[in-house]
Amino acid sequence: MSAGQFVKESAPTGEWKRQGNRFTDRISRDSTSGPGEGPDDQRRWPVEPGRYRLVVSLACPWAHRSVIVRRLLGLEDAISLAIVDPIRDDRGWRFTLDPAGRDPVLGIEFLSDVYRRTDPSYDGRVTVPAIVDTVSGLVVTNDYPQITLDLSTEWTEHHRPDAPRLIPDDRAEMDQLIDDIYRDVNNGVYRCGFATTQEAYEAAYDALFARLDVLEERLADRNYLLGDTLSEVDIRLFTTLVRFDAVYHGHFKCNRNKLTEFPNLWAYARRLYQRPGFGETVDFDHIKRHYYLTHDTINPNRIVPKGPDPRVWTA
Repeated sequence: MSAGQFVKESAPTGEWKRQGNRFTDRISRDSTSGPGEGPDDQRRWPVEPGRYRLVVSLACPWAHRSVIVRRLLGLEDAISLAIVDPIRDDRGWRFTLDPAGRDPVLGIEFLSDVYRRTDPSYDGRVTVPAIVDTVSGLVVTNDYPQITLDLSTEWTEHHRPDAPRLIPDDRAEMDQLIDDIYRDVNNGVYRCGFATTQEAYEAAYDALFARLDVLEERLADRNYLLGDTLSEVDIRLFTTLVRFDAVYHGHFKCNRNKLTEFPNLWAYARRLYQRPGFGETVDFDHIKRHYYLTHDTINPNRIVPKGPDPRVWTA
């Protein structure tokens, strides 16, 4: 898979600009009807255990968020999980990990099959995570920032009794952190890796490490970004940090520091990794094979690094 797949997201200035999310419907406790049954043919998606399938790549940080939140909230029995092959071909995410190369629930070979069924004119990148309705076979949403929030707020009746409360009553501080971290860190590493001019790369690089320095200082006197309590923003930062030394430092040229060279961020990331719901959802094999084998213009020889040693996360 050539990095040419991202051409549409490259600006003339050399800056990489991520495409928007095509499917932004929401599964809601207020929805009482299915697709096409609402006023003005509006699609409505009720909370209904067993109805929806969450399609993820274990390599993808955006999808990884939803895997962690689903696990933390105890929604494994309510929302089924489909895992795609970490290696994409020109048709996108494939279900080659499943018998006969088809998802056993949706019956599809490629995630693009349900994207095009939902919108036959869609010509953008097919992305994960995506939630698919098993009744209609349509994509409900690929809006990854909203998916995890809705798992916390709309599926509360199906949370396990001791599930953590990931969204505080006053969201102002968390939402500001989410915005800053998304712009400079979560998406910032991609803006470094897919920049096509030196100027665009250096601007993204400087913003990334300036933000990491701020976060390093913030974590000097607290266990989590909002204090002593785990929240949604910690999950969003973790999925980038856990990939940093294995992928972003070298492959995306984010090489001022390794994560292990930030004392507070490294201790924080290891603390999360060792917490139930985090480390067991990390698959370094999928992560490394995806990045190093699907970005041909960045890694034309398709050599996958042997390190770093994943045992450092638990040592």
